[in-house]
Amino acid sequence: MVKTEVQVTRADIEAADQRIDGWIRRTPVIELERGAFGLPGRIILKLELLQRSGTFKGRGAFYLLLNREVPKAGVVAASGGNFGAAIAYAARSLGHHATIFVPRVTSATKQAKLRALGAELIVTGDVYADALAASKERVAETGALFAHAYDQFEVVAGAGTCGREMDEQIPGVDSVLVATGGGGLIGGIATWFGGKARVISVESEQTASLASALAAGEPVDFPPSGIASDALGASRVGDIGFAAAQRWVDRALLVPDDAIVAAQHALWDQLRIASEPASATPFAALMTGAYLPAEDETVCVLVCGANVDPALLATTH
Repeated sequence: MVKTEVQVTRADIEAADQRIDGWIRRTPVIELERGAFGLPGRIILKLELLQRSGTFKGRGAFYLLLNREVPKAGVVAASGGNFGAAIAYAARSLGHHATIFVPRVTSATKQAKLRALGAELIVTGDVYADALAASKERVAETGALFAHAYDQFEVVAGAGTCGREMDEQIPGVDSVLVATGGGGLIGGIATWFGGKARVISVESEQTASLASALAAGEPVDFPPSGIASDALGASRVGDIGFAAAQRWVDRALLVPDDAIVAAQHALWDQLRIASEPASATPFAALMTGAYLPAEDETVCVLVCGANVDPALLATTH
């Protein structure tokens, strides 16, 4: 098992939930009608894409900035777009300066959102790892608070509050399907449930950082690419999330890019849910049969991000 000095517990998630109360939204769940999309089981969507800044990332961002002393230099983060938006929103709300480094793969929609939130935006490198290295250099130069998109105590504990909320809203949930990038979200959710429900990771075939790590028995490098790489494109899963995943994640599934696009369009066409590719990945696992629920199974699908150009969803698919 991977060794990490930083661990997150259910008590830590409880503390995070209390600290961020009033700063983040309690997002709703909706239960689909029986047989919707031709799926067996009881399917419930957790609409975390309605969170402030458009993704679950706001939970960890607010907890980090509320739990740490933020220096005059502000906060610096690297992101594919979503974590940066969450940090920028939280920093603006709390009166801090935010500098966000993103790779060139980050969509124009997400870059525009970061600028609109008042962040200093720096576009550098081809992938997230390049932006991360540049952000660490800026922290060393300025003394700003460093914010890690997925491998930091407050970020994982904050993400875990989504699982806590889900547990309250869907008593007796059997299985939870979660999109995985760097592992912070699934690490927090898996820690909260602690085996009480099956927690299932879903990645694109081209962003398989957790699946690769679980197969190797430790975090390993995986070169990200494809349609979901701006949000799921961590080259290596984080230590905190991986330790939780080794212990409590039931399985790690992979789906192809074309299935993710089909899931995006299905969510829009039939439910008017505007999901970005990464956020549609768990639903793609259901639509492709990569995960097939039992008839009596209650499944929660986490729809975690909405930072997508709506015009892309209006096109014929």
